[in-house]
Amino acid sequence: MSDIHTPQAGDDRAPDVDVVALLMRQHGDIRNLFDEVEQSSGEERRDAFRRLVRLLAVHETAEEEVVHPFARRALPGGEGVVKDRLAEEKEAKESLAALDGTDTDDPQFLPRLRELRTAVQEHARAEERYEFSHIRRHADVTTLASMARAVKAAEAVAPTHPHPGVESAAANLALGPVAALMDRTKDVVRKAMGKG
Repeated sequence: MSDIHTPQAGDDRAPDVDVVALLMRQHGDIRNLFDEVEQSSGEERRDAFRRLVRLLAVHETAEEEVVHPFARRALPGGEGVVKDRLAEEKEAKESLAALDGTDTDDPQFLPRLRELRTAVQEHARAEERYEFSHIRRHADVTTLASMARAVKAAEAVAPTHPHPGVESAAANLALGPVAALMDRTKDVVRKAMGKG
């Protein structure tokens, strides 16, 4: 027996059928993973950090493939909004790169992690204020659901590690270990959006 829920504006209980709810849930998951990394040690910290990096990469790739194109087209001043988000993403990726290769037990790890957390949280707040709230106003329930399917599809093939200095999903994927990943992601996203 399935429970059918129709999302309403401001309703964050339906992440499977509402892109804003899905991305907001991911923001919460990212905050929780930062807590987990900071509060653990040894192998637990390494595992939590790997999961955090994966989720950050997946989240940003999904936004770059699905959310930013919609924002550019549909939001007033959308091009500027996306440009600002991409600059924030670059800062977060640079902070993440500073952590790359640093052992999680290294004394520099936690201070660098806190810098990353600050950059990520500022970016998330800006997304919620300047993109997500406007997407709710400019997208109908069908569009929100279609975008959610595409975000979930992008998650399935997203890179496991973002590359700083490259603020486009296509370029991130091209730098991945499997060149076909880029085409696969585009195909999956297009199919999920009903365009393939």
